[in-house]
Amino acid sequence: MLAELMKYLLVYLVSMFKFIGGPAVGAAFSLNNWLTAVMTVLGMMTTVFIISSFGLKFRMWLMRKFSRRADKKIFTRRNRRIVKIWRGYGEFGVSFFTPVLFSPVIGTLIVMTLGGKRKRIFTYMLISAIFWALTLSSFSDFLLDALFGL
Repeated sequence: MLAELMKYLLVYLVSMFKFIGGPAVGAAFSLNNWLTAVMTVLGMMTTVFIISSFGLKFRMWLMRKFSRRADKKIFTRRNRRIVKIWRGYGEFGVSFFTPVLFSPVIGTLIVMTLGGKRKRIFTYMLISAIFWALTLSSFSDFLLDALFGL
């Protein structure tokens, strides 16, 4: 019983930092797909809650502590891509693709930095997390069997 609980805890912890890892860990341990999806959503949403609550304060502290040099470029290729995604898809689009393209930490910081509202960030990330967790957990057993013959 404790060993099973530790496996689900691992799914939760992995999902806090890399969403796709949660269903992969669940499939690797042959855990229940529904419980794996629930733990994956809880892991991501814990990160979203923490980052949306304290992320801007932490970012401001970092900027004060490690202030930029005046000659450092602001408009880099990476920053332009992020702004392009934001303009094309908005809060919902960035939130929707966060689990598969970014980590929960990076996706939440992107949405917050570009002006997303905390309540909408949480709502859109929750919708996205539920969709992707159910999708990835449902197909994880199939994918592991097809790729590795497990």
